[in-house]
Amino acid sequence: MSAHLKIVVAEPSLIIRKGILSVLRHFPDFEVQVVEVSDPAQLPSSLAWQKPDILILNPVFSGAISLQQLRSRLGRSGLRCVALQHVLADSSVLKAYDEVISVYDTAEEIREKLLRLTASDEESSERRDALSVREKEIVVCVAKGMTNKQIADKLCLSAHTVITHRRNIASKLQIHSSAGLVIYAIVNKLVELNDVKETIRKGRD
Repeated sequence: MSAHLKIVVAEPSLIIRKGILSVLRHFPDFEVQVVEVSDPAQLPSSLAWQKPDILILNPVFSGAISLQQLRSRLGRSGLRCVALQHVLADSSVLKAYDEVISVYDTAEEIREKLLRLTASDEESSERRDALSVREKEIVVCVAKGMTNKQIADKLCLSAHTVITHRRNIASKLQIHSSAGLVIYAIVNKLVELNDVKETIRKGRD
């Protein structure tokens, strides 16, 4: 059964806004009602009127108004806020958001992030630890000693997409080294210990 979600997308770029809308409306897990906001001045009134479950917001869109101030004005402390990132943003700014969506994310990654936002606390914790099929493939490649370029060539991805996947993996697992991912892959039976030993042996030859 699909979950009903009302989402406000606040983004000045028509192309980016329509692209996000197109992705959101094709998820089988959700029945989504999407409201577009292109003018920052209209954001508070749109949120007050629409009362969305989730706000997807370009971090520069809200201007001087912080998320805390916005939630306080609306009396909506539980409003889930997602940063829509397509330019470099200060990490301290992004920490205020419940989640971050990049324009380089795949539809599957965006879907998983929305699922985490709408899950219960316990379910959310479980989902955060779970890797997608693509992320598991990348962990396997890392465990086999492949570089980002080699992974990109093998999986028919861009190097930038591989890097984005690896950042998401590090965030989910809180593992920030290749050696740590090798251990994770072995413990979770994504690779065989003998395969890793063989990779190490070949690297020494």
